[in-house]
Amino acid sequence: MAAEQPIPLYTNLTELYGNLGTSLNHALRWNDLAEEFQKRFGRKPAYIARAPGRVNLIGEHIDYALFGVLPAAIERDILIACGPRVVPTSVPTPEPHHTPGSVIAENLQTKYPRQIFVPARRLSTAQEIGEDRVHAEEWHLDINTKELRWESYVKAGYYGVLNHYFAPSDLATTQSDKLPIPVDLLVTGTVPAGSGLSSSAAMVVASTLAFLAVNGKLDAQSGEITSSAVARLTKGELVKMAMENEKRVGVNSGGMDQAASVISNASSALYITFYPTLKATPVPLPAGSVFVCANSLVVSDKAVGAKRQYNLRVVETLVGARALARILGVPVGEKERITLREVVGRLLGEAKGEELDVAHLMKGLERMGREVEALRPKTHGEGDEELGVTMEEMIEISGLPEDLFQEVYLSWVEVEATHFQLYKRAKHVYAEALRVLQFRQACLDAAKHSVDGNTTLETLGQLMNESQTSCAELFECSCPELNDLTQLARQAGAFGSRLTGAGWGGCTVSLVAEDRVESFIEQIRDTYAPYQGLEGEALNEVIFATRPSSGACVYKFD
Repeated sequence: MAAEQPIPLYTNLTELYGNLGTSLNHALRWNDLAEEFQKRFGRKPAYIARAPGRVNLIGEHIDYALFGVLPAAIERDILIACGPRVVPTSVPTPEPHHTPGSVIAENLQTKYPRQIFVPARRLSTAQEIGEDRVHAEEWHLDINTKELRWESYVKAGYYGVLNHYFAPSDLATTQSDKLPIPVDLLVTGTVPAGSGLSSSAAMVVASTLAFLAVNGKLDAQSGEITSSAVARLTKGELVKMAMENEKRVGVNSGGMDQAASVISNASSALYITFYPTLKATPVPLPAGSVFVCANSLVVSDKAVGAKRQYNLRVVETLVGARALARILGVPVGEKERITLREVVGRLLGEAKGEELDVAHLMKGLERMGREVEALRPKTHGEGDEELGVTMEEMIEISGLPEDLFQEVYLSWVEVEATHFQLYKRAKHVYAEALRVLQFRQACLDAAKHSVDGNTTLETLGQLMNESQTSCAELFECSCPELNDLTQLARQAGAFGSRLTGAGWGGCTVSLVAEDRVESFIEQIRDTYAPYQGLEGEALNEVIFATRPSSGACVYKFD
């Protein structure tokens, strides 16, 4: 299993670069970062930690319904050069950065100012062990979740390392190997922020790895335990830690972003499932396929639009699942928030804790495509409202009394709508979940059999186009600019093009033949109004080609 493999720790640059893809000059970036670290801190770094961004190829807004998705790591990434800081043995007035675990964090982008922070131990007198000793309750780092700053993601990564590897019982001692090491960091990145390519998850993963590396927690080989290192951390363990860490900045993640950044292999997408547990398996992509990411330059603020967008969709899919289960006679607990994935599983006799095989799940999803029609409102009228229901109608459909409905579905989230589109959302989720499995199967068939390359790419492209139509018309998470970009991409020769990420702005991803990439980007530049006039690096910031990249890793300097 890919999740059980250890985090790659390289000491050979040739091997490292060979696993990162070819469209970026990795050697130049890594060398420049190391040289700049030496200029700023007076010594070369001990490590460089890398974590890539990700693009979701297909499977939008179905992860929180517990259906599998198909992202891939991209070649653009976050790099953090890091090293232990030498602290003077005696100084007249110790500075904050002289204390154990202190961090000096700098960023190559000048808009991000230098930061110095020190993890604090919350201490309380423990009389049972004597007044001269204290017991550390937990570590604390100040993170303002209302005003996210770049260093907040660095701190979030540090939290996990402190809490997992520097236990309170170790902190009553002054032994240096029991305390975190003072660290210098220099960060750079090529993942566009706020574009739906998971720059935040990449930052948290890279930060977590940097602090693990500097503190000697990645050096031991599997099964080997030393006083300063533990058995090599697995990729699955890092995913779980990064998910916990990112919650420190107020992001409740389902795990797709972190799994794609950590577990991915070069040339492969990653099929990630969430039920009954999080699992990830590589899916080889056809030779000659290149994905082009294009930023619509529309920023979707989840916090501002949540009541009418993301949070509303979550509630609609959950209530739709209960209503459909009730219609089909699927048992649901009174206060249970059953998901659309669990509805199909229970309908097909899937035991708790077990997982349907892919063939049975595909047949089940085909059936659900028909069964979901039972959610279509019987009333007739004009406009989209004919497919939606009012709050009163939704409560009636759920079969719950109003007070219990409010407790189960609305007490934990704020939504705003006059009509709730249970039918349209459920129809999208089941169809999209099936498209993910069809996309996966087409890739596997191409890898096993002598299937014509263009035929496979056309199949994948058609699935991507169907996904975009469903996102726009059924899930209504697109926007005019995304619709425009995907249409222009098809006219420019893409096999398929769709939004990627939550939507309502952000990026599109287009499947393009390898020999058409350059002309494709030029045509999009000339036809998408916000790109006109952009050249060189300015153009490269908003539209770029990428192949699937390998996941997170660490390079150790001699």
